[in-house]
Amino acid sequence: MLARWKSVAALCAATAVSSALLAQGPVASAAPGGCPDLYVVAVPGTWETSKEDPGRGILAQAAEGLPGDVRVDYIHYAATAFPWEGEVYGRSKAEAVDGARGAVQAMALACGDTKIALLGYSQGADAAGDVAAEIGTGLTVVPANRVALVGLVSDPRRSPTDALIGAPVSGAGATGARVNGFGWVSPVTYTFCIEGDLYCAMPDGDFAGRLAGFAVQLSNPDPSKVGSYQYQAGELLSDAFAAGGWGLLADQLNSNAYDERKQQVDDFLKSGIHQSYAGYSVAPGGVTALGWLRQRLVQVLRG
Repeated sequence: MLARWKSVAALCAATAVSSALLAQGPVASAAPGGCPDLYVVAVPGTWETSKEDPGRGILAQAAEGLPGDVRVDYIHYAATAFPWEGEVYGRSKAEAVDGARGAVQAMALACGDTKIALLGYSQGADAAGDVAAEIGTGLTVVPANRVALVGLVSDPRRSPTDALIGAPVSGAGATGARVNGFGWVSPVTYTFCIEGDLYCAMPDGDFAGRLAGFAVQLSNPDPSKVGSYQYQAGELLSDAFAAGGWGLLADQLNSNAYDERKQQVDDFLKSGIHQSYAGYSVAPGGVTALGWLRQRLVQVLRG
């Protein structure tokens, strides 16, 4: 019994580390009015924005100053990951999802010919990706053909099957892939991830980390997604048993393993990998991830 409680305590500690892992972190929107040719909804990352101190973050490098008739809105939300900041990750992300979903639906209903783009970084990619997936699988009033581009930078829900721009990376998103993918918006959805960025490239064999990431998802559970949660939990446990079962999990959840994990996460956060996307080259000529998204937005405008 004592060993079991130690494992539970270790998982709770791992969850706290994962919450820290899923947190990272400048402010304008184009003036409203009329129906633009392109509407860009950008969801900044954690600590790049808040409801009290709105910021644009690194996505502004892709979305600002585009040629033509463009409106850009940044979704400001609590953008926290630690309970002592007033919100847990799940509630913070839910605010971002609700904000992005509402903005997209309002524009789609008001302007029938406006093309829509969704951009997100880090926790913002988690939220923007979920909204894109809802549209692509027919769960909103927005038709999938209205979405011209989805760009997700360091998506905590990245699947190995998502269209990755740049060098191949191992693992998958820290909080687990979206069960039904992106559906009809898959052809215009692109993800960016740097090897070693634990937000979007959690090692496959790190089951304690995957469990902690799943627990972060459940920090504000959506009753309508119970089936999805059950599927993800079953898949995770199935993978763990196939790799080594309870013994492997126990090894990854003991206090020594937790100390090692904490050091790995500390080293990762100090490395600056997660904050390096502005300079991350993904195409010939040194085109960066944000530069690539900007080029694609210009192509959308040009038809």
